[in-house]
Amino acid sequence: MKYQEIPPPNYLQHHVRYFWTLESDAAAVPRVFGPVADGCPGLLFQQSSRGTFHQDNKLLPDLLLYGQTTKYTELQLAGTICTIGVCFYPNALHSVFGLNAGDLTNACTDLDLLEASKDYFLNERLATTVSLQEKIAIISAFLFEQINKHQTGADTATQYALMQIMASKGGISLKELQQQLRLTERSFERRFKQGVGISPKLFSRICRFQHSLTQLRNNNYSKLSDIAFENDYADQSHYIRVFKEFAGVSPYQYQKKNTEIVTNFPSITK
Repeated sequence: MKYQEIPPPNYLQHHVRYFWTLESDAAAVPRVFGPVADGCPGLLFQQSSRGTFHQDNKLLPDLLLYGQTTKYTELQLAGTICTIGVCFYPNALHSVFGLNAGDLTNACTDLDLLEASKDYFLNERLATTVSLQEKIAIISAFLFEQINKHQTGADTATQYALMQIMASKGGISLKELQQQLRLTERSFERRFKQGVGISPKLFSRICRFQHSLTQLRNNNYSKLSDIAFENDYADQSHYIRVFKEFAGVSPYQYQKKNTEIVTNFPSITK
């Protein structure tokens, strides 16, 4: 399989982290993918004439918009594949599409059912375009159009909170952050959930998990307990429990059985 990450055009850089593509030429043996929690919603376009993703034995739509993933799930792949993904920044469902992000937490929707997508003939244009670069250009133009429609709804408080939580790798005091924003705890959590899809506390936990996962990927540790303590987990057992919550397996099993072809979207050896 061929995987690549592509930076977004400048006009999308505050909303899109990167585009990614995944292609296979030969018929692929059906395999299982296990997305891990990464704090980011996304968009997925699959060329169903070549291969398809299924979840719980249900075919996923060709054009898929999904929200925050906070628990382990599996996707099955059948056939060859030609897929384009968009990895958004955490609050993009609200800032780009004007959606309440909480409605898509641990869920997805057929983007082609949204009025904006139908008006743009997005699915039809992608299906009839051969070049991956041209497909990305079509998606980029569509996203830019959506941003222009919803830019007046930007929540600067949530944006600031996100930047601080991500910069601290989940280590910042949420109480202090709430006080900086001069919001009540209830208002802070309500606005954050609407923009991001999950609570500030859960988002912080995912950021901390992701930082530990980077250390694990890079073998940047001597003992597993080093990762646990450097990321403020109570002990190694606590870290393993959190890792299983967000990745479905222990850190040891992740290294042994998972092949991360796509970032945060590993294929699993059963």
